[in-house]
This record gives sequence, structure tokens and C-alpha cells, in this order.
Amino acid sequence: MIWCRFQTGENSAQPKTSFGIVEERRVTEVWGNPLEDYAVSNHIYSLDEVKLLAPIRPGMLYAAGPNYRGHVEGMAARRGAPPTYPDRPSPNYRSVHAIIGTEENVVVPGESSGTVQPEGQLAVVIGRKARNVPVSEAIDHVFGYTIGNDISQRPWQQADRTMFRGKNCDTWKPMGPWIVTDLDPKGFRIIVRHNGQVWEDFSSADQIWDTATWISELSKYATLHPGDVLWMGTEGADGDMVPGDTIEVEISGIGTLRNYVVAEE
Repeated sequence: MIWCRFQTGENSAQPKTSFGIVEERRVTEVWGNPLEDYAVSNHIYSLDEVKLLAPIRPGMLYAAGPNYRGHVEGMAARRGAPPTYPDRPSPNYRSVHAIIGTEENVVVPGESSGTVQPEGQLAVVIGRKARNVPVSEAIDHVFGYTIGNDISQRPWQQADRTMFRGKNCDTWKPMGPWIVTDLDPKGFRIIVRHNGQVWEDFSSADQIWDTATWISELSKYATLHPGDVLWMGTEGADGDMVPGDTIEVEISGIGTLRNYVVAEE
């Protein structure tokens, strides 16, 4: 099943936000929340009639950090240092207030170097409360999968003591276009395109630690709640994006997340 979150009446004084089920380029409005109680309405829209929003507003947004060997090596090359591979899953947080949807603008702050970098990632949406979950049961706590782009600013990331500026500026967490349920997290092909050119093409099977391991590890220390999201890392250390660029992240079985880079006004 494909779940979206969408807006109608965008140009009206009071636009309406709803969850919906996507089938053959049509969206059926749902009353309620798919993670709780909901009812399917008889209101049906064409996808062209609605504005797709980020498919969920998570209570917590976790990032798997360096979860592909290629990313560890690429970032080390940027620093001019040898790669240091992680010895255990070590999650980070990302700002839920930086989340935007597909077809929205990624804004580059004026005081930055003027460039940002993409990180196309599989995003895992938690569907059931999880605490001390064994690896063998972890996938049972997943609601579905979507796409994330962990926009980054490498000079800030390297210069600052935290990742606050380097990862969490407004608009730097595109996610969407929707959530797809009942998929195998080990079988995704992930492609990052910059202005139509492929920058990365990799598989979720190449993760250092898979989805089940991450959920189990996180749940040892913190309760995961329905609607929380975990971004699963990226393979490379992609090049620089500047205002005027278009960035796309496509994941097989899910779709394409597309965003546009603009300068802060």
C-alpha cells in the first residue's frame, strides 16, 4: 500500500491537509492517521490536483550515520585522512523542523560557502512501539519505507563541534514522496541524480548494518514510537550543489524524491 500526506486548496485561505492512499495516480482521502485509527473516505483526487507534503511528521528523526563503507571512504578522502570504519551502530539526530516534501526548495544560507551536498537515503518509518526488540522481530515494528535526502554542508560539519549547522538548517531534510508498506529493506536500489546525471547508484544490501540491526540497537536505549523515522545512510560523498541545481533520489519500489536548490533571499 502507498500512503501519502497531501494538501488541497493550496491557494485558499485555509488549505486542508490529509493522509491518503495512492492508487494509479489517484489519491483517496483518509480520515485519521494510518498509524492509529483511520477510515477511508469517498473523496478521490488526481495526483495532479494535490500538493504532496512530507509523508509523515516524525516525533524523532534518527540518522544511521556512516552505514556504508563507500561513504566512510569518500568523507575521509574529502578530509585528506585515512578512513575509520565504525565498530558499532552509532545513531545521530536530525531536526524534524528541517523536513520538507518532494518538489520543494532546499535553501542555501547566505553565510555558508554557497554549496551543499546531498545524501540519498532509505528512510524507515516505525509503526509499532519498540523497546529491547531482538533483531529477529525488529522488522515487525516497521510501518513502511520512504526516501530521505540528508542535505549537508561539509565545511560546517568539519569545523563545528556538533552537526547543528552542518546538517539541520531549515529545508535540509527532504523526505517523500510517500510511504510504501510491505517491502524488503534489503532489496532496494538507490540512485542519486544531480541535474539528471547519476552521482550514486547503490544497493541497500551494501549497508554495514541492516534495518533490523539498527532498530534492535536503538531500542536497547530508547523507545521507538509509531511515526519515528530512521534514515539508513548513503554510499558515497557526493559533489557540490549550488543554487539552480535539481537533485533527485530514486529508490526502487518507492519512487523519486525531487528537490530544487535555491539561495537564501
